[in-house]
Amino acid sequence: MRNIMKPIVVGLLSLVLIQGCATDPYTGEKKISKAAIGGMIGAASGAAVGAATGHDSEARRKQALIGAGFGALVGAGVGYYMDQQEAKLRQKLQNSGVSVKRVGDRIVLNMPNNITFKTDSYDINASFYDVLNSVVLVLKEYEKTMINVSGHTDSTGSDAYNQTLSENRAASVGQYLISQGIVSMRIMTQGFGKTRPIANNDIPEGRQQNRRVELEIVPLTQAIS
Repeated sequence: MRNIMKPIVVGLLSLVLIQGCATDPYTGEKKISKAAIGGMIGAASGAAVGAATGHDSEARRKQALIGAGFGALVGAGVGYYMDQQEAKLRQKLQNSGVSVKRVGDRIVLNMPNNITFKTDSYDINASFYDVLNSVVLVLKEYEKTMINVSGHTDSTGSDAYNQTLSENRAASVGQYLISQGIVSMRIMTQGFGKTRPIANNDIPEGRQQNRRVELEIVPLTQAIS
């Protein structure tokens, strides 16, 4: 299914971009209208989320977003931009139960399962919406980023069950972000099941830590050819 979805998504977005191009009367430059970016959400919502995986897809998403007018971060500006975004996220998420971790120029938000979902469910807890809304505010302010949403489980249960559950939970978070106005092109969702533990699955405390959704926030940087 994913191999079929990729060209469909690319085709839809290309059509929206072509139809949404407008010439700036002052500079003569081609620009993407706000309406076109809104059209990307409609054309790609659902299909774009989870349609691509891996580093190649990340590079493609970066180029698509830069081409759509989001702009690229360069040089020392990358670190400064992510520093500011990290500080804002730490402020918004204080005492929320979500941890904020800096990994190089990327920011990782760890959302434990006990505050995001009920057991064996991928319906987001209503009490968690305010937390996600706080994240949305920051993501809208710092739009020169992509968001990789990954779902993870503990080792209890079958591989197939855990894989499906992790995919569904990641998709639920991704779709919620889109519903709150985050452009779908910025988002990719993946489920990893029980394959990426961060704690010991042999003890209850470890299994609880492993049940999580992570948001990795990646800066839009121009690839050097």
